[in-house]
Amino acid sequence: MKRISLAQGNGGRLMQSLLDEIVFPHIANEYLNTLTDAARVPTSKRTAITTDSFIVTPLRFPGGDIGKLAACGTINDLSVSGARPEYITLSIIVEEGFPVEELENYILSFAKTCRENRVKVVCGDTKVMPSISNERPALILNTTGIGEVLRDDLSLTSIRDGDKLLISGPIGEHAIAVLLAREDFGLSGSLVSDCDSIGSLAKTLLQLDGLRFMRDPTRGGLLTVCHEILLGTKIGVSLHESYIPVRETVKGACDLLGYDPLVLACEGRLLAVIAPEQSQQALERLKALPQGSDAAIIGSMSKNSDQVLLHTAWGGERILMPLEGDPLPRIC
Repeated sequence: MKRISLAQGNGGRLMQSLLDEIVFPHIANEYLNTLTDAARVPTSKRTAITTDSFIVTPLRFPGGDIGKLAACGTINDLSVSGARPEYITLSIIVEEGFPVEELENYILSFAKTCRENRVKVVCGDTKVMPSISNERPALILNTTGIGEVLRDDLSLTSIRDGDKLLISGPIGEHAIAVLLAREDFGLSGSLVSDCDSIGSLAKTLLQLDGLRFMRDPTRGGLLTVCHEILLGTKIGVSLHESYIPVRETVKGACDLLGYDPLVLACEGRLLAVIAPEQSQQALERLKALPQGSDAAIIGSMSKNSDQVLLHTAWGGERILMPLEGDPLPRIC
């Protein structure tokens, strides 16, 4: 059978065959028990849990695919929360007619990313839904991640006036890479998504006592995280446009299409808020890692403001308002 059928989601032999042949071989480990409805795993006294659902069009894009995206997205949410990712669940929601070989490739990608980050897949679920349109059959991946808490003092309430904001690399690459892959605008390019695990970046910063807060700027981009910080702290955020790393390819696409890099999603970047006396040390730690070679200090917290303020490259100032609506078609 080359395409998914409704019968493969009915809980019977065909569904079990799908799981046994396409899913389980790639995610097997000592905690995955396919004969029970719950996993039994050893956990620490302090546990972090996150959950997410992933949809993207196209399912494969330069630099990644929905499988890698789902694994990295879950791992990253735990990492920036001060936890070490340990376990993950995977629920597959697939529309009938979806190519079986293609589904297996995405499971392979998911499993590979988990193995590289020493995260074990411990349970999951599979549902096949009836075809609802004449368009390409859909695939949705839902995950839950569990990790051991290494630092429980990271929060918005820890942020202070004068703290520095660091970004681990150029922004907006995932959104533009996916957008160009769709070819909706007749554009093409060599840009690759930043989709990746940021566990090593988070781990090196967790060793610094002055680390206050971390977040991965996914939907809504850097700007949305800055407004979350403003809302949670009541302290203004001051950004310097010339310090924010943006690749020329992203700048060019944004200029052509009218997008702002500040609101574009990243899937492999880390934003950190850190005490000023340790900001240079934090920057050096990030730059010492391949993923952080383009890291930069991009701004600071200022109690003299109640806005997200951008100091422009031309010497002016601009108040950045919260994102309204969706800046571009859904990409993560």
